[in-house]
Amino acid sequence: MTKEANADQLRDAFSRQARALASEGPDALLIETMTDLAESRIADEAALDPGLPVIVSRVFDSGKNRDRTIMGTTPEQAATALTSDGVHGVGANCRLGIRDFIPVCGRRAAATPLSVWIKPNAGLPEMVGNVALYKTTAVEFAASAHELVEAGATFLGGCCGTTVSRIRWSATACG
Repeated sequence: MTKEANADQLRDAFSRQARALASEGPDALLIETMTDLAESRIADEAALDPGLPVIVSRVFDSGKNRDRTIMGTTPEQAATALTSDGVHGVGANCRLGIRDFIPVCGRRAAATPLSVWIKPNAGLPEMVGNVALYKTTAVEFAASAHELVEAGATFLGGCCGTTVSRIRWSATACG
């Protein structure tokens, strides 16, 4: 049997994590791979408390156009809410290949004055035996990186399956 956490319990857990992380002296705190807007707002409130910059990144992979969270939140709704909460950057990560992030990125950038953090996967994994293979090459990844920057990304990284070579090629492509 599982017990669901209430908002106060979540806030307490996120606060303890944020304080512990902040005590180690990072430059910022990143809350990523969030799917529920209410939960991420509790997390960002807790993360803002230690006084560090906070970036909140969500997963957009649902809906007809794969442009909503599993809870139905659009990029604009999330960006507007998180901007009003006082976070320092908004983002999207995981579950999509780099080309799929271009429209989500543009919509997020249009909805907020904050920095936009994008960390796509290196494509969708294909299982070969027990191994997940990401078939987007470094050159293919880099070819779309420039389009993400044009769409408004101010930080471009990589999530699942992304390698150092994909990031290097992307950095070269974006100048």
